[in-house]
Amino acid sequence: MTKDNVHNSRLALLLPIRCIAFAVIFVAGALITGKKVADISNWWSVAASAVNIFTILLVVLAAKKTGRNYAQLLNFRKGMLSAKKTVITVIVMCVIGMSGMYLSGLVCYGSVMPRVTLKIAAPIPFVLALINLIVLPATISFAEDGLYLGCGVNSFKNKYAAVIIPAFFYTLQHCFIPTIFDVKYMLYRFLMFLPLTVIFCVYYRRKKNPVPLMIAHAVLDFATGMLILITSSSAQLYEKMESML
Repeated sequence: MTKDNVHNSRLALLLPIRCIAFAVIFVAGALITGKKVADISNWWSVAASAVNIFTILLVVLAAKKTGRNYAQLLNFRKGMLSAKKTVITVIVMCVIGMSGMYLSGLVCYGSVMPRVTLKIAAPIPFVLALINLIVLPATISFAEDGLYLGCGVNSFKNKYAAVIIPAFFYTLQHCFIPTIFDVKYMLYRFLMFLPLTVIFCVYYRRKKNPVPLMIAHAVLDFATGMLILITSSSAQLYEKMESML
């Protein structure tokens, strides 16, 4: 095994780290607050931003150990940004993401929009929701795509392993965002994101261009952050949304 192969295989060992980090944060949070893990699920976006920052630092350090920087790890190059390609990617990813959500809800709960869907939009203190509207989308792409594409897809020579293994962990992390120890809910989250993460990994392996994916990713999470900000501005609004499902 060459030195580069050894470095790449070590990078791939980082793939489960976000699953572990989220589980630890929510379990520790439940112990500290004296609540059940499910009762603090509304704090998932704040936890995500914290884990994003941790992940970015970890990926930067990991890349440095291989003699590369973050940009080289993800294969950033000049001229990668295309407005047309980015807009198309954002639209396609939104369609795939929404389709995955509807289909997973139908499979797991018999409804395209089950009540548990609203857990992602549960309100938090308004000031935190406002801050996180910027922090979450600003960090999510650099964290997740740096880890699962840069450290994941690029670590495997086999074309199937380069997609299946990173996409699996990319999807699995969402079972812990938020962490709720309910098999049906975790399966729901896994199936929801599986199509999107597979497409992400396939696209990146073929094009080696992370820019459209990262922008699309940031847009999706900005929309989520905006939804949380809206529900955080009015508890009555969230209650009305719940009553509609």
